[in-house]
Amino acid sequence: MEIHLTVLLSLAAVWLVAGWLADGLPRLDHARALRRRTGWALALTLTGLGLTAAVLGAGLSSAGATPADRAAAGLTLTVAPALVVAACTVRRVRRLRAGAGALSSAPGTPAPHGLRASAAHPLIGLPVQVTGLAILPAVAAASAPDLLSGPGVAGPAVTLGVLGVAAIGVRHALRHSRLVERAVPVRPASPRAARALHV
Repeated sequence: MEIHLTVLLSLAAVWLVAGWLADGLPRLDHARALRRRTGWALALTLTGLGLTAAVLGAGLSSAGATPADRAAAGLTLTVAPALVVAACTVRRVRRLRAGAGALSSAPGTPAPHGLRASAAHPLIGLPVQVTGLAILPAVAAASAPDLLSGPGVAGPAVTLGVLGVAAIGVRHALRHSRLVERAVPVRPASPRAARALHV
């Protein structure tokens, strides 16, 4: 197995596992479990960011067709979502972990819907999952170079990728809005309306 393919497979594994952990955060209904899983997701996300930056830096600093150059060239699609992860996701996951830590003193403390709604925010799971998915074309190209170089392959691949990202984004948005609705307290009826009914 070539070195750049090994690097890309390792990066894809880190990002995909981080995306899987981030996707499961809103399903956790205990604060202690949410804090623990958030810590794992944060550690893997920071590892993915560090490894991605290291590979891109090695590719920029070397000249010629070295394995570092080939691995860095495969990561061009991941730059934008990785920047979103660094700018938005890491900060949100840290706040989520701090919020869950404040409630996790007792083992059976339930995670409130507001905290789970924060865990379901699209800027937590979506950028991490998109970064992991953006590495897969580079892995496919490195493992089977003739697979993506044929005529008429780029258009369907791009369309499939865009539709996949849109479906993941819609799923995150719907789940977030559902948990936000559960977190909003029910407003009591106004006393004026109650008096009018009982007259």
